[in-house]
Formats: sequence, structure tokens, C-alpha cells
Amino acid sequence: MAAGKVAKSLAVLCAAALVAGVVWPRLADNVAPGGGDRVAYLRTYLPASVSNMLPAYETAAQKQAAQTTGGKPGPGAGGPPGGRGGPGAGGPGGRPPAAVVVGRASRGPLPFVIETVGTAQPVATVALRTRVDSYIEQVLVPDGAAVKAGDILVKLDDRQILAQIKQAEAQLAKDRTALDQAERDVRRFTELVAKNAGTQLNLENAKTAVASAKALIAGDQAQIDNLKVQLSYLTIRTPISGRVGTFSAKAGNIIRAGDNSTTGALGTVVQMSPIYITFSLAQRLLPEMRTSITDKTGFVEATPQGSSRSVRGRIALLDNTIDPATGTISIRAEFENADEFLWPGQLCNLRIVLRTDPDVVSIPRDATQSGQAGNFVFAVENGAAVVKPVKVLRTQDGRDIIETGLTGNETVVTDGALSLVNGARVQIRNATAKRDS
Repeated sequence: MAAGKVAKSLAVLCAAALVAGVVWPRLADNVAPGGGDRVAYLRTYLPASVSNMLPAYETAAQKQAAQTTGGKPGPGAGGPPGGRGGPGAGGPGGRPPAAVVVGRASRGPLPFVIETVGTAQPVATVALRTRVDSYIEQVLVPDGAAVKAGDILVKLDDRQILAQIKQAEAQLAKDRTALDQAERDVRRFTELVAKNAGTQLNLENAKTAVASAKALIAGDQAQIDNLKVQLSYLTIRTPISGRVGTFSAKAGNIIRAGDNSTTGALGTVVQMSPIYITFSLAQRLLPEMRTSITDKTGFVEATPQGSSRSVRGRIALLDNTIDPATGTISIRAEFENADEFLWPGQLCNLRIVLRTDPDVVSIPRDATQSGQAGNFVFAVENGAAVVKPVKVLRTQDGRDIIETGLTGNETVVTDGALSLVNGARVQIRNATAKRDS
């Protein structure tokens, strides 16, 4: 037990001595010459917020570098303010160069791209319903068939309407015969009155009979027209071109008008070409969207999920309101879809190109770091890492678009930035980027 307490006391004393040496390296120098440089090396592993509060200490290597450069510390000699020796400084307290992977900043034209997900929707959808009670005589197209506007899809039993039309036509012929008779009577009574051989009353009655016969004929014709309209209801045509779904009722079934249930529709025809893809974007992008539509500079590439093929369309229209609950606006892109590659209800990955910016600086996404003061990158200059604050405009295609902070010809650190501080010496691991830099 006594031996354990002694060992524990010695460990505490050693730790206290080490902490004291890190805080006051000159004390370590007084105990053992050169010891101050060794314990000062431990400062490089402390956070900057801690090391900046420690008393300043200049290693032997830093003193020599200061004398060589006329009192000014050379690269890697001074490091950050607060006495922290810079990585790569000479002498026992210096770090070895940090191994990093780098990439290149680029400058040039770059499209303004937004990526999102949308759903394919038909431009028009028509539910096939009957307007009269009738019996299905024949379904002329199979389920799922492609149809053109005006094609007959279903024929209903029309025998009753045809019989009523014949009856109305017969009545029309009868009334026309009565009109002929009334007109002959008018001509005969007119001659008799002119010879004072007939009465004016008989002439007036004959004219009344003519007018009555004409009215009956007009009524007969209207009745026939009405029956012909009803006859057209018994031939169900598609008003649009597209593709029909599954028919809910086949030949031999009775269907009724006014049935609004799910089985009341015989089938549904959807327009396949052109077709819409509907998606939503944040309202902050509305000005760019409107400009793109006005200038006709934008387009949309759609890739159905599960497919590697893409098709191109155009932004067709914006919704007239912004959803206040989500802060988004609904947008429709139109695609020709002549080969029916896009299918209604299909989820698609969208790449929306609003415009092409002529002069843009971009860097790999992994190069951007975040700090309390904002975003920054480590640029490699003369073998050392240099902190450069940047302002990121947006991210697309794995690259950050830089608004300010870089000129476009820098070599930036993409991997290994966590081990770097401003001025740290670096060793580039990717040979290609090293040759480029």
C-alpha cells in the first residue's frame, strides 16, 4: 500500500513539473540546459486559445533565425501570436511537415445548377364516363392502349335512340306534307278572293295553317337534333391523345349516368406527350427562375430514378402563389416525351440549369473549412499552409463557388487540414497536384 502511494505521489509530481515546464520553459532551462526547448514543443499541441495565454518563449532555433534575418523571424520560426512556435520550425521544438492532399482552384464559365427531385405528371387527364344509362355493346381498344384524339373507345347499345330518331323523322315528313297542303290552300284561296269567288276568312285560315305547319316542322327538327346528340353519347371517344388505363367495365355490363364512384368511370386517358415534371424550389430562387424563363437561358435535365438516361426539357410555368407553410414555389418543366420515356407518377432526379456565369471561382467542396469567423481555406504557398478567408456563394457538383477570397489560381488543401495552422509546413501527398502547384 505504501509503495502504491509513493508511486502515485511521484506521478503527480512529474505531471506538475511537466505542466510547469510548459508554462515556464525558462525554469526547465535552469534545471537542465536545453530542456526549455523540449517542453516548449508541447505547446504546439495545445489549442491556440490556450497557448496564446502562455508566457512568450523563444527557442534557440528561433533566436538563431532572428539573428540571421536581422531580427525578423523567418518562415516557420515565429508562428502564431502568443508565443506558439510555428509548425515546421527548426530545432528540437519544430513539427515535421504535415502530409496533405491538395486540389486546384479554377476560374472560368460555370453553369448555375440546382439539383432536386420532381414527379412526372400528365398535361391532361380525362376520365371516361357515360352521360346516359345504357348497356356496353363493345370495348374497341385493349387496356393500356395508345390512343389518338377522336378514336372510338367504347360503343354502347344505341338501338333505342335510333328507333326514336326514325320516329321523329317520320313525324317530320308528316308535318312537311301538311305544310304543302296548307300552302296549296293559300294559293287557291288567294285566286278565289281576287275573283270575288271566295271569302277572306278562308284565306286567312289557310295562312294560319301554313304557319302552324312550319312550327311543327321546326319542333320535329329540334327533336331529331336532340336525339342525335344523345346518340353521340353512346359512342365514347377520347378527346385527347395519350394512353388509356384499365377499363373498369367490359362488354355486357350496364353503366349509369351520374355515377361518381371509383367504378363509375369506364377508364382514364392520360396525355403522354408532352408531359410535365413538377418540383418545388425555395422562394429565394424565384428571381433567378423568372429571369431564366424570360431570357430562355435555362433548361432542365431529368433522370428517372433507377435509370441512367437523361432527357432535356424547359421550364414551362411557375405557380401563382408561394406556399407560406414551406416557403417554396411549385414549378413545372415540360418535356416532349415523344418516345414515352417519362411515365406519369415517376420520380425523377432533376438538374436545373438556370444560366451560365461567365467568370466564376470554384474549389473542391472538401477544401472549405468553417471557423468562428466564417469559412476559410488553407492555400499552399511556398510549401506552407496559408489561411485565406472565403465567402461561399453556393455549392454544386462537388465544388464550392467562391464569391470573395480567392483569385482562381491557388492550390488548396482538401485533406489533412485538421492538423494545420497558419504557416505550417506541408508535404503534398498527391503527386499530380504537387506537379501542378
